[in-house]
Amino acid sequence: METIETLQQYVDQSSRIVFFGGAGVSTESGIKDFRGVDGLYHLKYKYNPETILSRSFFQQHPEEFFEFYQDKIVQPTLQAQPNTAHHKLAQLEQVGKLTAVITQNIDGLHQMAGSKNVLELHGSIHRNYCASCGKKYPLETVSQAQGIPRCQCGGIIRPDVVLYEEPLDESIISKTIQAISQADLLIVGGTSLTVYPAASFLDFYQGDRLALINLNVTSYDSKASLTINGKIGEVLGQIHV
Repeated sequence: METIETLQQYVDQSSRIVFFGGAGVSTESGIKDFRGVDGLYHLKYKYNPETILSRSFFQQHPEEFFEFYQDKIVQPTLQAQPNTAHHKLAQLEQVGKLTAVITQNIDGLHQMAGSKNVLELHGSIHRNYCASCGKKYPLETVSQAQGIPRCQCGGIIRPDVVLYEEPLDESIISKTIQAISQADLLIVGGTSLTVYPAASFLDFYQGDRLALINLNVTSYDSKASLTINGKIGEVLGQIHV
């Protein structure tokens, strides 16, 4: 397959690869994305997921927030395992070719596969803290809670994830921009590139090798030097490290 051969050449010729990924990276691990045909946005709930996963909803309706969060975010993630894409990216880092994984996912599967330098734009469900006193808690505390998880001080334990209406972490933004601007190959996979400001970080890439791997067409396809329509795991699985 000519496109795979081109991607292989890109990888062979590069030493500062950066991977930028979205929900499509984890769908092959059984975690639903948001905007796919059977994604979270198509579920029948009293409120749509974007409303439920917002800061204002969390503050006003914490019980309903955690009901959805436990059922649709936490439990599927607890059952998930890294797939071929996660493992291949970890291998590329281990041999010194990949400098950073930038992810919009909150599932921690990249770290589980062995990746070390993972920049989590939207946080992680594996980190939790009390909204009142700041005390940190592991995922188990939240996943095993009945109803609203409470801190010893009585405050609500919330996930360290970026909800709608909340800004991204400034230090993560800075590291993301630095990694992308210094990359000699930027591989973008499993993302529709419709979530901002995350998608706008691609504009900081200064190289001439931009590879897009996605099931569907994106708004960045015309800017890419290589586009591959397919599942990210199946594509990266054909790359030799």
